[in-house]
Amino acid sequence: MTMQDTTQATTLRVASLQARPGTKTRGTAQADLGTLTTDIPVTLVNGSRPGPRVVITAGVHGGEFTPIEAAARLADLLEPREVCGQVIVCPVANPPAVYEGRLNISPLDGVNLNRVFPGDPDGGPTERLAAWLFTNLVDGADVYIDLHCGGIDQVLRDFVGYRVTGDQDLDKATAELAGSFGIQDVILGLTPEGGNSHAAAARRGISAVLVEVGQLGQRDEATALRRVDGLLTALRHLGVLEHDGSAPAPVREWVWSGGATAEATGLWYPEFSFDADIIGEVAEGDLLGRIIDPVDGREHTVHAPADGRIFYGMHGLTVAPGKELAALAVPWNPDTAASADTLRPPGLGAGSDEADPRP
Repeated sequence: MTMQDTTQATTLRVASLQARPGTKTRGTAQADLGTLTTDIPVTLVNGSRPGPRVVITAGVHGGEFTPIEAAARLADLLEPREVCGQVIVCPVANPPAVYEGRLNISPLDGVNLNRVFPGDPDGGPTERLAAWLFTNLVDGADVYIDLHCGGIDQVLRDFVGYRVTGDQDLDKATAELAGSFGIQDVILGLTPEGGNSHAAAARRGISAVLVEVGQLGQRDEATALRRVDGLLTALRHLGVLEHDGSAPAPVREWVWSGGATAEATGLWYPEFSFDADIIGEVAEGDLLGRIIDPVDGREHTVHAPADGRIFYGMHGLTVAPGKELAALAVPWNPDTAASADTLRPPGLGAGSDEADPRP
């Protein structure tokens, strides 16, 4: 994959906002969602020298606070005189969910934004928002970084995810990008299909990654700074910022093996630890937890649908049918894998993206 060089004569524009070469502009752009409009905060950093165009989003989901804070801090730190190329930072990509719902779904229509990319400009409010984000931010980018974390009811092991497209140059560039954040675990989606932001971007030839750091919607100084450091390291890798000579740390590659979803309404009692540092391995059929009916005490057991390590788990007490309870991954070894199709995650449940069971 060859990154384009934006020239010093190129003005960076997003909707009504613009930044001339060597300048930074901060403001909001209005997105028409059909029944209402919403203001999207955007920072445009137009570097003083040529380089790639990088788009960074956070706040696709509500209740994921650390990514939003990290994106806002990064927007503060970046100075055009130090930047080669262009950087677009959008810390709150889904204002209705962030400010009102604080959940993965939008309070406007109950739709998960990260399941409907690249959107539909004639669809419902969330589909229109997805289309606006792609039209105004993602399209035209060389690199797209979407920041997430475990939400207010989710425990999570840190990882970077990307989709394999079959384009060797693109996949190589994205693999190198995924390894540049200083995060040990990298999870490959073996198909670029689906409505996730990074999948839709990959289908358009953009080097795109999902970065998951943090859990339970917690916000703390150490995690925010760690996220900013990872973003700065990635920007140095891309040549947007001056490289400091450090070598990337080795990574472990995984693929999703399965996901467990609730089949009953009730109270969720997991059998695995909520400490993301010690969430361990499970074998197919192992007990993951129990759902207890609060009316009659009836118990519904939930078992692991496949072997794997738990990278995501539900921490919330109350669940309904279709709610994601856990996502499992296994080590990826392309030399021993019979084919990508044999390692597609089986049965990830209603509403999930087949190549990525994370909500």
